[in-house]
Amino acid sequence: MGSVLLKNITVTDSKGTFKADILIENGIIASLEGKNADIIYDCSSLTAMAGLFDMHVHLRDPGFTHKEDILTGCSAALAGGVTGVAAMPNTKPAADNPETVRYIIDKAKNTGVKVYPVGSITKGLQGRELCDFDSLKEAGICAVSDDGRPVENAEMMREALVMAAERNIPVISHCEDLSIINGGIINKGDVALKLGVPGMDRASEDYITAREMILAHSAGVPIHIAHVSTKGSVAMIRFAKSMGVKVTCETCPHYFLMTEEKVSSMDADYRMNPPLRTEEDRKAILEGILDGTIDCIVTDHAPHTPEEKADFYRAPNGVIGMETSLAATLTLYHEGKLTLSDIARLMSERPREILSLPKVKIAVGEKADMCIMDTEYKWTVDPCKLHSKARNAVFKGMEFTGKPVMTIAEGEIRYKDEDYKFTQI
Repeated sequence: MGSVLLKNITVTDSKGTFKADILIENGIIASLEGKNADIIYDCSSLTAMAGLFDMHVHLRDPGFTHKEDILTGCSAALAGGVTGVAAMPNTKPAADNPETVRYIIDKAKNTGVKVYPVGSITKGLQGRELCDFDSLKEAGICAVSDDGRPVENAEMMREALVMAAERNIPVISHCEDLSIINGGIINKGDVALKLGVPGMDRASEDYITAREMILAHSAGVPIHIAHVSTKGSVAMIRFAKSMGVKVTCETCPHYFLMTEEKVSSMDADYRMNPPLRTEEDRKAILEGILDGTIDCIVTDHAPHTPEEKADFYRAPNGVIGMETSLAATLTLYHEGKLTLSDIARLMSERPREILSLPKVKIAVGEKADMCIMDTEYKWTVDPCKLHSKARNAVFKGMEFTGKPVMTIAEGEIRYKDEDYKFTQI
């Protein structure tokens, strides 16, 4: 693209906010006080932050490309202001070998999204034999996880934590005890009782969260806890951090905006794992975000086909969320609970830090990589207008205030909202 000037735009990062005239030339931020360019946008009502990073997504490629593939998943990411993702390994074949890791990286090369594969902890995600972490790291993984299921054997998990730490590979744990879940499909509570369906007891998440932190602390190594959803897990992680445990964690917007009441409609688009829980849990998740216990906000973007989601009882768990995550989180900004700087930390900076990935900054000399949002733009989530192959959008039909309207990645404008009226000078 030719030179572009984003005139009078608000720039925000975790350190603060300032006004700038961002000049982009040859894909590089040439100046923050630019005057002229081939294309000039009046951005006086817009805000720029470094491209978001979603450290928990499922791109379903290879093996399940009828649900999503790397190209459509990256398109959805860009529409959500996301310029980097960590792709979970429960593909087919699983990302337990260098060939699959390299396939994912190669297919994503020209999308504008930095896709970092997460390698499997165990071969085939079966929990029986550890993978070759050295070959996976050489191929390009950013972390290891058996996400979608736990590593059931505690000693094997401890060994994995130590081996990964020796190689500076983060470990992400899906905290779930399958024997406690025992066929449950929604949160074990009032709604499950009313519907007469088996519930997923919170003890499942809390037990493995505690186990992982005990194992990590005993070995003196880090652990990252995925998709925290319970009051108990938040409390334990908060305490563990105060005791010096090297633990970080994440949550998703649906856990701080929704409760189990959503599944009363028996719509499987509101089924995910871990499930939507109680109002008490929702408040605890929110408190964990506000006091810094929870390090980052992710989506656990998990595409499924409409046919798969049609049967409430048999549907696979999972919801899509990359295109709505920033808008949903801006709800907390409009309520005065988070600043834009907080959001930059939670959704852009901290995830990259946890995975030891290169920083993305809006600064002179840096490659242009940014999410440009209108924080006051009102819109309604229509699953049919989303860029994912899937339609299982957890926030479908909801009106939000604020969304990404342009995404610049790899120095190019990769996404512009078709419905948004940009003003060119």
